[in-house]
Amino acid sequence: MAEFGKVIMLIGMVIVVIGFLLTFSDKLPFHLGRLPGDIIIKKEGFTFYFPLTTSILVSVVLSLLFYLFGKYIR
Repeated sequence: MAEFGKVIMLIGMVIVVIGFLLTFSDKLPFHLGRLPGDIIIKKEGFTFYFPLTTSILVSVVLSLLFYLFGKYIR
């Protein structure tokens, strides 16, 4: 049961951090989703947007978090 409590606390901390980032996202020095390397193609009546760099960055951060959580929660 103690392990379940740790997981719940961890989820709560992650939600707080995400809320903080969303609240103050205008003041951050970078804009997630508009990083260099994101692909934007604009033509008349058509816009294609693929956030390549943002996807890689989010993947690396989540992989690191899951690795650390898996290592220290056991």
